[in-house]
Amino acid sequence: MNKITGYAAFLAGFFILLGGIHPSSAAAAGNYTAKVQANSLNVRSEPAAGSSVKGSLRNGVLVTVTDEDHGWLKVQAGNTSGWVAGYYLKKINGSGQASGSSGSVATNVKTSTSGGSSTKATVIANSLRIRGGPGTHYKVLGSLQSHDSVTIIQRQNGWIQIRTVNGETGWVAEQYIRSGSSKSSTVRSSGGGLSGKLIVIDPGHGGSDPGMLGTTYNTMEKDLNLQTAIYVRDDLKSRGARVEMTRTRNNQKPSLGQRVQFSDALGADAFVSIHYNSSPKKVSGTLTFFYSEADDLLLARAIENRLGQGIGLKSNGLSFGDYRVLRGNPLPAALIELGFLTNPADEAIVRKASYQKKAAKAIADGLADYFRR
Repeated sequence: MNKITGYAAFLAGFFILLGGIHPSSAAAAGNYTAKVQANSLNVRSEPAAGSSVKGSLRNGVLVTVTDEDHGWLKVQAGNTSGWVAGYYLKKINGSGQASGSSGSVATNVKTSTSGGSSTKATVIANSLRIRGGPGTHYKVLGSLQSHDSVTIIQRQNGWIQIRTVNGETGWVAEQYIRSGSSKSSTVRSSGGGLSGKLIVIDPGHGGSDPGMLGTTYNTMEKDLNLQTAIYVRDDLKSRGARVEMTRTRNNQKPSLGQRVQFSDALGADAFVSIHYNSSPKKVSGTLTFFYSEADDLLLARAIENRLGQGIGLKSNGLSFGDYRVLRGNPLPAALIELGFLTNPADEAIVRKASYQKKAAKAIADGLADYFRR
């Protein structure tokens, strides 16, 4: 039996699923509270910049977020209800913990131990994250590679506490472990260069969702996202990184939740989502988003620093972004907007392969800087 069958089956199932996905926006898992981070934030009737304004919210106002649609959040504040741009809100402590939080209270936990004799097991995923506890919200301690051998200590609700041959302990997802020994394991730390790192590149939109349409040349954002993502993938692979993409064809449209699940299940080291921007105002340049200051900011800053060194468009710096692919992602993640398709000059530039390749190199350079820190 092939030892990476589980990993291959996961990938096959994921991409088969993409072909049958029905167009739908992915809502956040449960309501939560957020604070307005703008002097005056327009509340609109639909999740689109051109929709009618129903009212406005002042800086510091607390709102309840009930839904999400590609960066727009549906909110309720008193008698005011409607859609707002997500990057003007910041989640606060409430019904859910922010990504990267270290605490969790377990209830009705079923635990079993391996008894008197130790049970050996083998990793069947290409890369498997070791966490500090039985859940994706716990801190990542390191990772294991395919065929690595571990000792099972106990099982708990789909997670296994393991011990490596180095004597280090932690928790891994049960479905990526199979009973039986293989070669000795060595935990890879999260530092170092690109070589051996597993990076998920997410070309935004796809399928029936074209994203933004350029206002001058009718450039379709989903096409630019995919082509740029392919350039990023090729650059990273040439430096020794392992790369997976959430979609590889323009007729695929994974949901936001599936994109997050894909990266987490693979035990990736980083996640980068590629997009092109739009605005009713005459603005130009790139913008790099992060969600968690603890997990995402360093990655976003490393990439933005490289984009700011010159790729043909100016960098507008870093911004908090309350996007599902960032908020729901347990690994370091960044979302990059590589130019405004509503700006004629930007659109003319970003359509060129030469610009996309420069942007891809800057992103790869930023990832290399991040892993060398």
